[in-house]
Parts: sequence; structure tokens; C-alpha cells
Amino acid sequence: MLWEIDELLLLVALAAGFLLVLELGFRLGRARNRPGDDGAREHIGSLQGSVLGLLALLLGFTFAMAVSRFDMRKALVLEEANAIGTSLLRAALLPEPMRHEVPRHLAAYVDARLAFYRTGVDADCLATAAAQAARLEHSLWLAAAAATDADPHSVAASLFVQSLNEVSDVREKRRVALDNHVPEAVVCLLLAASAVALALVAYGCGLNGRRRFASNATFALLLALVLTTIFDIDRPRRGLIQVSQDSLVRLKASLPPAR
Repeated sequence: MLWEIDELLLLVALAAGFLLVLELGFRLGRARNRPGDDGAREHIGSLQGSVLGLLALLLGFTFAMAVSRFDMRKALVLEEANAIGTSLLRAALLPEPMRHEVPRHLAAYVDARLAFYRTGVDADCLATAAAQAARLEHSLWLAAAAATDADPHSVAASLFVQSLNEVSDVREKRRVALDNHVPEAVVCLLLAASAVALALVAYGCGLNGRRRFASNATFALLLALVLTTIFDIDRPRRGLIQVSQDSLVRLKASLPPAR
């Protein structure tokens, strides 16, 4: 569900939940406040430091996981554009009529790949765009088969088959990368650690009899913003931080009109 909810709504929900945790923790601490119980205050202070350190570790670990997946998706866009571009160059070595047919098929294939990315999270649109790309890929393989049948010893046809195979491989790599998110168990652990850390901070304030709302609320809002940013990086199909498709867009500009 976290991968489908709107970013602004997610930020508001996290902020509201964290503020609620702060309030509950403060009230619980105030209810258990006993004059002269310095041992409890020192114990809670030690726990606060430990849990906040653990939270910092989890945040850094999860952020690194999300960024590594984001970088992989960016690299695969460039790899796919290079594979398609190589196929285009090698198609110029094929005999007629494949020499003129293949570039048009490749142009339509690039359009289908861009459409697949731009469809967002709509399952029906994703299936349609994926089916269209598969049909165009099949047409390209038919052209490669025709070129091979025309001359089984053709170096140009062999090179074109090799580059077309790379196009197919990268397509599947990108499909897998789109679904490769930070594991849900890690996300749940991070949310739980955030809530516990905030609860302990507010509980300590309750034991001391001072709310310190401004500083605690600022920390809660900042934590909600960091978590939302991590989720946004890990969702390549929507949000403010998206994988650029400029490599494919530039390649499309160099291709002839699609069939």
C-alpha cells in the first residue's frame, strides 16, 4: 500500500501519526511521574540515546537500499537505450527490405517502452504497454530470422541478432527492477523504530513534567519528511523523484517515424 499512496497524503499521515505518538508518550510519562525518581529518568534517558542511535542506523541503511535501487533503474535506462541504438546501427548492414523495416519497428518499440514507463501504476495500462512491446519485439525477431535465412553466414545478421538479444535481456531487467523495492519487513521495522523513538522522547519529557512540544514536533515532522523521501525514491513510477527517460527520448528523436 505504501507504494501506491500519494506522497502528500503519506507525509500528512506519518506526521499526524508521529504527533499522536508524541502526545500519548507524554501523557503516559506524566502519569508515571514520581518526585525524586531520578533513577527512572536516567534509565529512560539511556534508552532514548540507544533507540535514537538504532533509528539513525536503520534510516541510513534503508536510504542506502532505496538509492541503490534508484541508481540501478537509471543505469538500466541507459543500457536499454544503448542496446536499441546498437541494433539500429547494425540494422543498416542488413539487406533490403529489413534495412528500412527494422528502424521503423525500433521506433515503435521505443514508443512502447516509453509508454510502459509513463502509465504509472495502472495495471491495465501496464499490461497493454507490455503486450505492445512484446509484439514489436516479436516483429524484430522475425526480421532477424529473415535476414539469417537469406544468408546463414552473414556477419551483419549475426551481429544484429546479438544486439537484439541484448534488447530483450534489458527489457526483462527493467521489468524486474521496477518491482524491486525495499523489503516490506525493513519498512515496517523502520516505522516501528521511529514510533518507539518518538514515544520514548515524549515519555522522558512527561517524566520531567515539561512537554517541549516545539522541538519534539519539529523532530517528528523532519522524521516524517525523511521517511517520505525514502519511499519516494523507492517508487520509480510516481512521486517527485523519478527515473529520467531522457536517454530513450533522445534515441527516439534519432529514429524514423514509427510504423
